[in-house]
Amino acid sequence: MWSRLAIMASPEGSAPAPPDIAPLIRIVRGQRVLLDSSLAALYGVTTKVLNQAVRRNIERFPRDFLIQLTDSEVQSSRSQFVTLNKGRGYNVKYLPLAFTEHGAIMAASILNSPRAVQMSVYVVRAFVQLRQMFASNAELARKLDALERSVATLDADTRKQFDQVYEAILGLMGSGPRKSQ
Repeated sequence: MWSRLAIMASPEGSAPAPPDIAPLIRIVRGQRVLLDSSLAALYGVTTKVLNQAVRRNIERFPRDFLIQLTDSEVQSSRSQFVTLNKGRGYNVKYLPLAFTEHGAIMAASILNSPRAVQMSVYVVRAFVQLRQMFASNAELARKLDALERSVATLDADTRKQFDQVYEAILGLMGSGPRKSQ
């Protein structure tokens, strides 16, 4: 069904398969982000073109939309972000930019290409999917904690009942109550 809808919605009659964006999303300073190189590839432009468009429209990117990575962030995550180079430690002229969900959508609006608009839908869906997954995991953790507490209570109650039954049996046998352990 997806492919039929995508083909009908595409002006050329064919649409690219929806990309798997979730693995591209990283955590930087506690926020889920897409790096400029990943976002540029999704939007069908070079990283340089994307970053130039952002710089020309920087007023559209408040701090909660865009993060400029630091040298130490790049160094600590270099295997995920960039290729190493002997000079500065990575092979880029500028430090990478990281776009939050809102920043990725804003980037699509400043690029204003059909591909950027189309891919922005996938980007939003990927961020929403990750939010739902984290919420689901948090809910599962809460339920597991409640279950653990109820089992602990059940065990204590069961142990108390067992002790009462055991003492009653000893009493019927004439041995008297048992000694506490």
